[in-house]
Amino acid sequence: MLANLDRVHRGDPRTIGYLRQALSHEMSVVQHYVTQGQLCALWGMDAECAYFRREASEELGHAAMIIRHMLALGLTPNATQLAAVRPGRDKAEFLVRDMQLEREAVQLYAEAVDHCRRTRDETARQLFAALLKDEQAHFHELERMLADATHRESCDVGIFG
Repeated sequence: MLANLDRVHRGDPRTIGYLRQALSHEMSVVQHYVTQGQLCALWGMDAECAYFRREASEELGHAAMIIRHMLALGLTPNATQLAAVRPGRDKAEFLVRDMQLEREAVQLYAEAVDHCRRTRDETARQLFAALLKDEQAHFHELERMLADATHRESCDVGIFG
């Protein structure tokens, strides 16, 4: 994917802006999920802790994809605008906050895909499209989990189980 980077797209300031926003967002989400996982560990919720650990790892993989693309463009990756962590007070609130973050990612990546399509930057478009697909799937998973939360909680089964 990165082998055929076009010189025309190396300097597109808006694409670079999307890459920087994406990196900051992904690193913010990693921090968020690690925090939620550690809270779950403190509360003795091992299954939930494992879930958030997996989510943090997935988001770190997204950050690595963005960093690789930035390096191929000759850019120095630097996530300087990390969002404040707001983990929530219970499992249902965790899911609501997680959905907010995933919704932000979906919006960001959809805008980036459209921009890259307009500027004919196919390599960046493919990157953002792959990230968009992953984030949309995760958002829908969180929607399902939140919808099931009331039932599962009333049955004393974990939301993440």
